[in-house]
Amino acid sequence: MKKTIVILLLAAFGYFLAITFLDPDFEKDRNRNGVKNVYLEKTVSELKTANTVTAIVVNFRGFDTLGEVTVLFLAASALGSILFKKRHHVGERSITLPASSIVSTGAKLLFPAIILLGVYVFVHGHLTPGGGFQGGTIIATGFLLMLISYRNFSISHNILSVIESLAGILFVVIGLMGFINGGTFLQNFMPTGTLNNLFSGGIIPIIYILVGFKVATELTGLIYTILHEKG
Repeated sequence: MKKTIVILLLAAFGYFLAITFLDPDFEKDRNRNGVKNVYLEKTVSELKTANTVTAIVVNFRGFDTLGEVTVLFLAASALGSILFKKRHHVGERSITLPASSIVSTGAKLLFPAIILLGVYVFVHGHLTPGGGFQGGTIIATGFLLMLISYRNFSISHNILSVIESLAGILFVVIGLMGFINGGTFLQNFMPTGTLNNLFSGGIIPIIYILVGFKVATELTGLIYTILHEKG
């Protein structure tokens, strides 16, 4: 059953990859001044997104973003696999000295604020500088602070895996919805709303939220594994 699913997924991926390279249609919507004017114009007129970089990364060049997320996943998986056999039991880590009361108290106070900041960054990625990668990294630093401040602080790898898997699956599903609606991968199919409003940009804020969760869980799991690696 697993082999059949893998073969079907590879076949679908190969099909879309083939039609992408065999029928690029480079002359379509060609602009003599390059693509920058097209991006700047369509970001506001079609996507109603204030952050042009976000529109490019998540919509116009969304397939590249999928590749970047995949590379991060493979890198985290590879390092986690290398260190897996060397891990201690949960609750034991290579950091044995307790943190000072100043550090532990500060970590407890800062942790919720760091998580809130990370969520704010990727939720507002289509309006302000930032996005899923930045917000996810900020959240991971919050968990890093707690891990180095409290020796008994632990994270469930099962929960991290579920969140990461759901985020990745939904990313691909939303991207494929663009094909179903007669467009391209990650082409917007939702109402774009009003420019500069939180509920604007169509699928762009949704994709950035998914990327934020995926990056946060991958980096947090990686940090947790490294801290439990035997010296």
